[in-house]
Amino acid sequence: MRAITRSLGSTRLRPAESVDLGEIVKCPLEDYLHTAMRASVITETGGLDVISVEEVPAPEIDGDDVLVEVEASAVNHTDVWIRRGYEGEPPIITGIDVAGEIADVGESVDEFDAGDRVVLYPNTTYCGTCEFCNRGEITMCHDYGGLGVKTDGGHAEYVTIEAKYAEAIPDDVSCEAAAAVPSNFGTAWRGLITRADVGPSDDVLVLGASGGVGHGAVQIAAHVGATVYAATSSERKAEKLRELGVDHVIDYTERDIDEAISNLTGRRGVDVVFESIGGEMYQQAVRSLVRGGRLVTIGATEGDANQGMLRHVFWKQLEVIGATGATMGEFEDMLGAFFAGDIDPVIDQVIGLDDIPDSHERLADGAGFGKIIVQP
Repeated sequence: MRAITRSLGSTRLRPAESVDLGEIVKCPLEDYLHTAMRASVITETGGLDVISVEEVPAPEIDGDDVLVEVEASAVNHTDVWIRRGYEGEPPIITGIDVAGEIADVGESVDEFDAGDRVVLYPNTTYCGTCEFCNRGEITMCHDYGGLGVKTDGGHAEYVTIEAKYAEAIPDDVSCEAAAAVPSNFGTAWRGLITRADVGPSDDVLVLGASGGVGHGAVQIAAHVGATVYAATSSERKAEKLRELGVDHVIDYTERDIDEAISNLTGRRGVDVVFESIGGEMYQQAVRSLVRGGRLVTIGATEGDANQGMLRHVFWKQLEVIGATGATMGEFEDMLGAFFAGDIDPVIDQVIGLDDIPDSHERLADGAGFGKIIVQP
């Protein structure tokens, strides 16, 4: 059995809502299948021991919802941040990125049927009335959130979501691949295409290029015709990046990134740096930019940047651009490129629910390349 919480409009899982297995055994099997499930729950903030696989109530559907049997979901740094108390509110079922097969539909749903395969748009929580929502910028809403952060996510056997957030998966695309793209590739698309307006004339440097977001960013930059530079930590990863269309790969364990960029560009620098790490990498990002360049920052996995870099920002007249998540329109544009085969996620590992604690360590160590996929 699988585990998930509730529909979007309902409250989230609480420990007291555990399933009475004594009552379940009295039910017919078909009733049990939609009554309980297994899920990976972050029960509270803390170490790896707060991640628990539990039997929980399966989600219910309202009239506009679809019930999705999860075939694949992904592990993200956000899951780690929730566990550490930086965002979200445990207890919660994690799993931002979800793909699977529709098991049931609400009475008002006519665009999908049971058996259809779908990938889910993750950014489902927003107020709908603020100035940002009114202009379609829901990821700027103060209430912005969604699957696996503010509502229970896909590290479970089932998840419920409004049908308008589901997108059909073509027959030639696997659920594992589809689950690798929603949040990471969506953020990369927003940062590079919408916010930084990257095009064929741009030189683009991607830092953290072997991660979930980074390996998507190099492909998206290449997709629009930019010259792509990437920084990584080993020849094994460098070779994978070249296969994804990177023009110049820098091993930052052998030389400083900004020095390498200076040499490669004739001391000019690059037009755009896409950065998700923070700390020392942020400093090298600023030093790598041409005067008037654009720094796209979408995360800070190694902490905040050194404020001493502000003098470089104003002296070089740089644009610092933040980006997170994707609007529904950006998500659909990204999926169009993905379904057409123009961008393609790399699967690092496929694991089960019980292996999720180990995946947190793998993310923290930076040992992998691409996305870790969970099959519940």
